[in-house]
Amino acid sequence: MAVEFIGIDPDTDRDHCPTVWADAEAQEILLQGWKPSTETQAECEASSPANGSVPDSEAIVRIPARMIPMIREACDAVERAQLR
Repeated sequence: MAVEFIGIDPDTDRDHCPTVWADAEAQEILLQGWKPSTETQAECEASSPANGSVPDSEAIVRIPARMIPMIREACDAVERAQLR
């Protein structure tokens, strides 16, 4: 897996760091973020068309809006790899 670091929350304290990576080979974007509260998790699960709760192999993460440019950059990196 060739993971490319894209960016880290510019307001990070370096201990709690939402982060974005792109894996062009796997055609995936990887996100590190904050875990939602129990209430928010339940709200997400209740509004999802999926059956049941989020499985242990998946996670809901919170990413600050100030990181949208990094997420776009990760999307671009994965899309560029498809064009090669």
